[in-house]
Amino acid sequence: MRLFLALLFTIILNVNMNAQNTSEKVAIKKVIETFFEGLHTGDSSIVSKTLHKNIKIQTTFTNKEGLKILKDQTKEELLKGIASKKKEDIYFEKLLSYDIKIDGNLASVWTPYEFYYNNNFSHCGANSFQMFNNNGKWEIIFIIDMRKRVGCKVGQEKK
Repeated sequence: MRLFLALLFTIILNVNMNAQNTSEKVAIKKVIETFFEGLHTGDSSIVSKTLHKNIKIQTTFTNKEGLKILKDQTKEELLKGIASKKKEDIYFEKLLSYDIKIDGNLASVWTPYEFYYNNNFSHCGANSFQMFNNNGKWEIIFIIDMRKRVGCKVGQEKK
């Protein structure tokens, strides 16, 4: 009987933990979707709601000379760049998948992507988001993206 109760308790605990993890993943994905909603529409106030006040932002790419570059950007520069998007310009970053890892109040999200500018393919790469659960609200604390034009699997249907 004790063995049965221990087994039942373990199953209930695992089901509960999986349900909590699933709801946290949904909440995290929603923050990232909101970030891209703001990016696509050029609304920096939407993006700002997803960011922690002390966010760190970086981009890595290979320049024309073949050198690997790591470039820092401030939160203010990011928001100003988004807000200065021309209304006629169309930004679309197609996220190809989400790989979300959570441990307590820390989450890591990997999102490979294709980027389109005015409906034309521009580049592909991957985003890495580090997120913090700030007392019940997931916020992006670190973003790094990698950009490339070579080795992209372009031609998948845009959604």
